[in-house]
Amino acid sequence: MPDVVGALLTLVLVTAVAMLIVSAAAWALAASAGSFQGVAKARAGVLIALGCAAMSGGALAWTNWLLETGAPLNQG
Repeated sequence: MPDVVGALLTLVLVTAVAMLIVSAAAWALAASAGSFQGVAKARAGVLIALGCAAMSGGALAWTNWLLETGAPLNQG
């Protein structure tokens, strides 16, 4: 079970970082084209992807801590 949770959270983290890169590229392209609405949407995408990456990284660390903390309780 811990392997599945870790794999899923890692997949979410990789996807969030990929979306961060795509949104940053879209932000740069929209800024160079002078599209203010595109810049605003791409900036929102960057902020959302950054938040998702931070939350999934924290969730991975927290899940691992919980699994290690609860393991001795199962053996007793």
